[in-house]
Amino acid sequence: MDTAVGLTDADQVLDLKNIRSTLMYRTPLSRLEDTITVYLIERVQYPLNRSVYVPGAIQVPDEKLSFLDWLLCEQERLHSRLRRYQAPDEYPFFPNAVRTPVLQPLDYPPVLHPNNVNVNDKLKDIYINRILPTACAKPGDSERENTSHYGSTAVNDIACLQALSRRIHYGKFVAESKFRKETERFVKLIKAEDRQGIDEAITDAAVELKVLERLRKKATNYGADPENPTATPPKINVEAVVSMYKDYVIPLTKEVEVEYLMQRLAGTEWE
Repeated sequence: MDTAVGLTDADQVLDLKNIRSTLMYRTPLSRLEDTITVYLIERVQYPLNRSVYVPGAIQVPDEKLSFLDWLLCEQERLHSRLRRYQAPDEYPFFPNAVRTPVLQPLDYPPVLHPNNVNVNDKLKDIYINRILPTACAKPGDSERENTSHYGSTAVNDIACLQALSRRIHYGKFVAESKFRKETERFVKLIKAEDRQGIDEAITDAAVELKVLERLRKKATNYGADPENPTATPPKINVEAVVSMYKDYVIPLTKEVEVEYLMQRLAGTEWE
C-alpha cells in the first residue's frame, strides 16, 4: 500500500516506463513480478490442502465462509483501518469488510477515472481451482492434506492473491496511459462499445512474450536450491508459473484494461 506516494503528478504515475518498472524491476516502487514468484514458491512448499477453501471443512466463526475467506476477510477489515484500500492500486476481495481508516488520508495524484472494475472474485476462483492444483502438484502426489499447515497455507495464499490482485489491477494505469496517448482512437472504440477492438488496441504481443520469458528466468532462478543449483526437482514447477501468467494473469489484466476503458467516458463530455 501507499506505493503511489513517491510520484507527485499524474504524468509521472502514467509514464509507461514507471508502470513497467513497478511490474518488473527492483525499484523503490515495487517488485511485483519478483514478489509474486517468491510468494508462489513459498506457497507450493505446502500441499494443496483443499479443505482450506471449502466452507465448513474447517470451523471458523462465520460458517458460510471457508477458512481462507474468513482469514482474508478479517485481514482486509484490519488493513482497511490502515487506509490500505484508499491506495489506487489496492482492491479488496471483500469490499463489505472495508472500514474507515484510523490514519489520515494520503494525497494521491488524481490519475484514474472513477470506476468500479474489480476482478478479485474471478481471480480467487482461478487461483484456487486452476493455478494451485497445477503449481502444487508433485510426482506421485494426489490432493493430500496436512492439517498442521492449514494456517501457513492460508497465510501464503493471501500473500499470493493480494500481489496478483495488485499486478492485475495495475492494468488500469496502463489503460489510462494508453487512453491519454491515443484519446481519439479510444473514444471512438468506447463509443462503439467495441471491446474486441479495445483489446486489440491495448495488446502488445512482443511485450507479452518478453514478460513470459522474464518470468521463466525468474522462476528458474528463484526456484533453484542456492546450495545445489543443479538439484532436481526445483522448488516450483517453472512452467506452472509461466502458464499462470500466460493463461490467467495477462488475460485478466487486459480484461481490467478493457472494462476500465469502457467506463472511461462516463460523466465526461466527448464530441
